[in-house]
Amino acid sequence: MATPLTDQEKRKQISIRGIVGVENVAELKQGFNRHLHFTLVKDRNVATPRDYYFALAHTVRDHLVGRWIRTQQFYYEADPKRVYYLSLEFYMGRALQNTMINLGLQNASGVGYGGSGRDGRRSCFLDSMATLGLAAYGYGIRYEYGIFNQKIKDGWQFEEADDWLRYGNPWEKARPEFMLPVHFYGRVEEEDGKEPKWVNTQVVLAMPYDTPIPGYMNNTVNTMRLWSARAPNDFNLRDFNVGDYIQAVLDRNLAENISRVLYPNDNFFEGKELRLKQEYFVVAATLQDVIRRFKTSKKNCSGPLSFDSFPDKVAIQLNDTHPAMAIPELMRIFVDIEKLDWDTAWNITKQTFAYTNHTVLPEALERWPVELMERLLPRHLQIIYRINQIHLDHIASLFPDDMDRIRRMSLIEEEGGKRVNMAHLCIVGSHKVNGVAEIHSDIIKRDVFRDFSELEPEKFQNKTNGITPRRWLLLCNPGLADLIAEAIGEDYVKDLNHLQKLNDLVDYDTFIRDVAKVKQDNKLKFAQYLEKVYNVDINPASMFDVHVKRIHEYKRQLLNCLHVITMYNRIKRGPIKPFVPRTVIIGGKAAPGYHMAKMIIKLITSVADVVNNDPVIGRKLKVIYLENYRVSLAEKVIPATDLSEQISTAGTEASGTGNMKFMLNGALTIGTMDGANVEMAEEAGEENLFIFDYMHGNKSVDQIKSGYFSPKQPEMFSDIINMLFHHDRFKVFADYESYVKCQERVSALYKDQREWTRVVIKNIAASGKFSSDRSIKEYATEIWGVEPTDLKIPPPSEPREALEETARTLRKN
Repeated sequence: MATPLTDQEKRKQISIRGIVGVENVAELKQGFNRHLHFTLVKDRNVATPRDYYFALAHTVRDHLVGRWIRTQQFYYEADPKRVYYLSLEFYMGRALQNTMINLGLQNASGVGYGGSGRDGRRSCFLDSMATLGLAAYGYGIRYEYGIFNQKIKDGWQFEEADDWLRYGNPWEKARPEFMLPVHFYGRVEEEDGKEPKWVNTQVVLAMPYDTPIPGYMNNTVNTMRLWSARAPNDFNLRDFNVGDYIQAVLDRNLAENISRVLYPNDNFFEGKELRLKQEYFVVAATLQDVIRRFKTSKKNCSGPLSFDSFPDKVAIQLNDTHPAMAIPELMRIFVDIEKLDWDTAWNITKQTFAYTNHTVLPEALERWPVELMERLLPRHLQIIYRINQIHLDHIASLFPDDMDRIRRMSLIEEEGGKRVNMAHLCIVGSHKVNGVAEIHSDIIKRDVFRDFSELEPEKFQNKTNGITPRRWLLLCNPGLADLIAEAIGEDYVKDLNHLQKLNDLVDYDTFIRDVAKVKQDNKLKFAQYLEKVYNVDINPASMFDVHVKRIHEYKRQLLNCLHVITMYNRIKRGPIKPFVPRTVIIGGKAAPGYHMAKMIIKLITSVADVVNNDPVIGRKLKVIYLENYRVSLAEKVIPATDLSEQISTAGTEASGTGNMKFMLNGALTIGTMDGANVEMAEEAGEENLFIFDYMHGNKSVDQIKSGYFSPKQPEMFSDIINMLFHHDRFKVFADYESYVKCQERVSALYKDQREWTRVVIKNIAASGKFSSDRSIKEYATEIWGVEPTDLKIPPPSEPREALEETARTLRKN
């Protein structure tokens, strides 16, 4: 049985957030002052908090540079198989604290900067790849504007541009020497006996920006490379040789718009030309980079070049269908440029790519109009047609009389206009396909891609998502991280399965009290934040009931809202009856064009206005809508949460990762058997989650319909009422009664704080499976064909030596 460590054992251990020697503290201070003076050209009399943040960020980056260079040198010398993770949804945000934790510098700074940089999506997977010592690279687009900033005005969502690069990004390094051309439009010339030629194209340049990705407490620093669109100097000038030079220069913006803005993910596909340009832009630039690195590897530099070993040295993971154009692009490079025969090129291509599916909603699957692709990428459409013909010939040979199967499995859909089904292209062009939770992967095989899984069952796998405990425990919840380290040691940070040892402490009164105290401290801190920002009196002893994620009908924020109204009515009917107090916190962004999602936000904020200003309700129930939910806000709310709402309609959520973050940070889950919830229940025991089942029931929504929450405009929510009564695709009514009864079980357990905390400890102990380190190990060994290693990369000796090495950096990397 595990028991908490003694004080003497605690003193012997290195602090979970890294102990840094006095000389390192002095070195950090020296670097900080140097950057404030020489990089930012400020002194302390005029420096702003942002200047201090940038000075510290530059100082921390200095500690990365030597490791970064040595990692790339090591990869060149050892020539391991490299993994390339392609995603259109990387965009860099705040990295300071995460980097300091991974370097063991957190305690040396003595500051708690929230930072001034914008929040972004920083992959848990990249963190784990570096921590596991994989030779891995993340590739994406360097968006000038990230996902919009959300403003709530009079209860409605408004969007503002997220100009996250306005003040610069201290972590990135521009690499103009590696700028690459990307071609669009043009036409295909075909001569008898010769390979087709793609000619008269419009060229856009891709400028790479590199960001270091450090592993946790090792010397590995990998690279994320994001591409920015640049117009060539002769862009459009040839069209204006008789005149308008000024207009030609202004038209450069047309090319550079490609990397201007990140499209919101609203689970609804729109075939916009700019989006297809973005998708091809990132894969065309990336594949040129990949092939350059392959050709200049140590082995290929010293002997004859052969692409036969390409799949042994290169693994490319397609994150969703957005980078799917990489498949025809690699074929174009192999066949048109490198002059490989088709069959050889296709075999290499299939062995190189693997595809991760992220959605089962049919409206979210990408289907590009043939007409658009023919105009934008004519050679690629030819290649897709040829891939499809060979594929369908194979299907016809196996099922000669099954025309319906051939139609279903085609890469080209004919109904409602010709379209390229990008998911089908990914499946046909990859050697492995995976979903991101067991139930999701089963749905893919049994339903969405059934024909394909029947044809090649060995191709389909499951890789349940995971989260990095470095950001989602050490960084955001240091009190709980340190408490766990004191109890079971700090090895859990790199192997989250060690959390199982906490099961031995589930009846240990001192540990139960300590866990409860950490949660209460986090709640007090967050309550103060809410009171300051939203001017609402928060009861920190109330249950913090949290529902934060993108606003979408299938995620069912509406179901939560109906429960809020139910609780409100109960209090109104019996003001003196016992009631377990709740603070309901809902947050998330609606896609700008998603009318129903915006109406749901307006309904929630309208209900909040009534609830929060009703004197009969008092402190028993409060409703907060978190404006502009983002990573930095998640880091505040998740450690303070008691109840995590994971209530999507069963069979619609691929996995979810928010559910894992809440579980790791000591929240209990109310949810459906959907996504990763199923595996969470398997790990913790279904009795330790609040799972509600599908059952028919129907409760009146007369208050919404009558205008109770919108007295000035009684018809305001008529679209929601109409959807509930006539088009309830996501079963809000069907699950309502079961959900409300399940919430009653939640309140009953919350009354017994000791028992609630025991269940919390069981959940934390069961969250080890949901580490992104576990996910990446599975990808590495079962898809990419690489083994995680503890790379013996020598650490940099001194900053001066690191600077000298910078000048000798291998251009090959």
